[in-house]
Amino acid sequence: DYDAPLSEAGEYTPKYHLLRDLLSRYNETFPDMPALHYREAYEPAIMYQHLSLWDALSFTELQPLRSPKPVNMENLPVNNGNGQSYGYTLYETTITSGGLLRSGDNVRDRALVFVDRSYIGLFKRRSVELAVPDGKGRRTLSLLVENCGRIHQGRNLDKQHKLVGDILLNNIALRDFKIYSLDMKPSFIDLYQAPWKTLSETPSFPGFFMGRLFAYGYPSDTFVTLPGWEKGAVFINGLNLGRYWSIGPQQTLYLPSPFLNSGINQVIVFEEQEGDYKVHFEDTPDLGMAADIQ
Repeated sequence: DYDAPLSEAGEYTPKYHLLRDLLSRYNETFPDMPALHYREAYEPAIMYQHLSLWDALSFTELQPLRSPKPVNMENLPVNNGNGQSYGYTLYETTITSGGLLRSGDNVRDRALVFVDRSYIGLFKRRSVELAVPDGKGRRTLSLLVENCGRIHQGRNLDKQHKLVGDILLNNIALRDFKIYSLDMKPSFIDLYQAPWKTLSETPSFPGFFMGRLFAYGYPSDTFVTLPGWEKGAVFINGLNLGRYWSIGPQQTLYLPSPFLNSGINQVIVFEEQEGDYKVHFEDTPDLGMAADIQ
């Protein structure tokens, strides 16, 4: 069972009312239901600065690991030897030709693929081959791999993520990787020292986008929504609020008022492929389709 009597924002769910009706059979009276907290539909945060992922790599908290073979995220020498649990891992190596790139079942769960930092395609489940265009000389092949989540039961409980085996180019295993741990913790990149630029009409992706949310007076709860964005993560005042994906079903992220300051609040969005110039804030959640409880 994956729901609760109260939502993350403290709303009463259908299960709450069912439980209240059930308990009313054994109690003559109940106290009144507390009023819900006020929610604010703030004005949109306008994105005004941009930082490409490639420019940010020089400002990562950890130095990249150099390894002859791919190392899956759980076995990276980070977090006091405990490995990386969530987020992204970037794998880079050098290629000297084009051809057929094959991942087998070794990319978990998704990988954006770049040649000289130009996007060429996506590895995901049941999509395990890509054509690498021909080019001259030595080029950099980059795979930005995301752990999309973990299960909590069953035989796949210990399933490893990121690159768990070889990537083949023309049936030859690629070697000599530079590996960046991008776990999306607040300090994983020194965003204050990184070279932010004024947002142009054609920003590069993946990248970070910065804007401001103005909360006048005492801040209220709100819900972040990102129409026009594709997939990534949202940071509020340096805290990772959560991930978003346009395919849904969930279309909003709950932003509790303690995350906000009275006045100016920093909003940073990490976007993989397609972004807008605004981040919106609503006073109601949109969690997609929900099952009716009888």
